[in-house]
Amino acid sequence: MNTQDASPPGHPGYTLWQLVLYMLRLGTLGFGGPVALAGYMHRDLVERRAWITDADYKEGIALAQLAPGPMAAQLAIYLGYVHHRIVGATLVGVAFVLPSFLMVIALGWAYREFGGLTWMQSVFYGVGAAVIGIIAISAYKLTRKSVGKDKLLWGIYLVLGAVTVITESEIAWLFVAAGVLCWFWRAPPAWFRQGGLNALAASQVPAAGGVFSTLDWPLLAQIAVFFAKAGAFVFGSGLAIVPFLYGGVVTEHHWLNDKQFVDAVAVAMITPGPVVITVGFIGYLVAGFPGACVAALGTFLPCYLFTVIPAPYFKRYGKLPAIAAFVDGVTAAAVGAITGAVVVLAKRSIVDVPTALLALVTIALLWRFKKLPEPVIVAGAALVGLIAYPLLHMAR
Repeated sequence: MNTQDASPPGHPGYTLWQLVLYMLRLGTLGFGGPVALAGYMHRDLVERRAWITDADYKEGIALAQLAPGPMAAQLAIYLGYVHHRIVGATLVGVAFVLPSFLMVIALGWAYREFGGLTWMQSVFYGVGAAVIGIIAISAYKLTRKSVGKDKLLWGIYLVLGAVTVITESEIAWLFVAAGVLCWFWRAPPAWFRQGGLNALAASQVPAAGGVFSTLDWPLLAQIAVFFAKAGAFVFGSGLAIVPFLYGGVVTEHHWLNDKQFVDAVAVAMITPGPVVITVGFIGYLVAGFPGACVAALGTFLPCYLFTVIPAPYFKRYGKLPAIAAFVDGVTAAAVGAITGAVVVLAKRSIVDVPTALLALVTIALLWRFKKLPEPVIVAGAALVGLIAYPLLHMAR
C-alpha cells in the first residue's frame, strides 16, 4: 500500500516546491514525447515516491484524454492540482513547459541566424530511433499497470491501438465511447437496466474558429487565434496536432514552407518536454520572440483551463462506481492509442537497419538497467547519428 493512500488531501507527503522542481527537471530532461513523459510521471510520482496515488494518476490520464490539448502537459497540470489546487496546477504547468520553450527559442534563433539546422538530420537519425525504444518501454509499462488481465479493458485497448495505427490519428469520441461501454458493463444506471436507452452523440467543431481567419487581424492576433484553435480543438498528443498545424501554418497562412515545418517538428522531437512545444519554434520563425510567446500561450492556455475547471468534479465524484468504470475505460483506450502511436512514429523513425538496431538496443538497455537515465541514451544516440548518418549518406 502506498503511504500516500493514507495521507489526507490537505497533508500530502511532499511540498509543492518539491513537485515544481521535479516537473522543472522533467521538462528539462524528459525525452520521448507524451508516451514517455506520462510513463516517467507514473514511475517517479506513483511507484517510487508515492506522492500521487495510482487512482489520482488514472484520473489525470482520463481527463487528459477526454479534453483537447497536449496530454503530457494536462497530466502534469492535473497532478499539480491533486494536493495543491489552482496554485499547484499553475506552477507545475509553467515549470513543465518553460525549459523546452526556452530551448526551442534558442534553436529558433540559431535557425534564423545560421540559415537552417544542417546538423539536425544526423542528430534526428539517431535520436528518433532511440526515442522509439524509450516510448515502447513506457507504453509496455503503462499497459501492464493500467490494463492488467481485464478482458473488457484488453478489448478496448486493442481496438484503440489498431484504430490509431490505421488512421494515424487519435479519435476523441472513441475515448468517450470506451468509457461509456465500461460504465454500462460494470455499473449500469437504473434506467439502462430497465431497458431504456438514450442515444448518445459526440461532436467536434474545429471549424468554429474558422470565421476569424477571414478577418484582417494583425499578425500577432492571427497567431493567437490560430494556436488557440489548435489548443482548444485538437485532441490527443503531439502526433495529433501536427497535421492541424501543417494545414494552418503552411497551407492556409503560408507562414512557413514545407522544409521549415519539418525542421520545426524535428526540433520538437529532439528537445525534452511536450512535443507540442514545436509551436514556440514556429511562432519564433513567424514573428520572433513575441510570436513564440503568443503561440505557446495560445496553445497551452486552453489545455490548462480544460484541466483545472473539471478537476474538482473528477476529485469529488471519481470514486463512484460508475465514474471509476468510466475512467477505467477511458484509460484503457488512452493507453491503447498511445501504443498505436508508437507504431506510427516508428514507421517514420525506423528507416533502415542501423535505426532498427538503435531502437532495439535502447529497449534492451532500459529493460536490463531499470534506473538508466533516458537523457544518457538520447545523448549517446545523437552521437551515433552524428557519426553514422554522414558515413551512410556518403556511401550511397
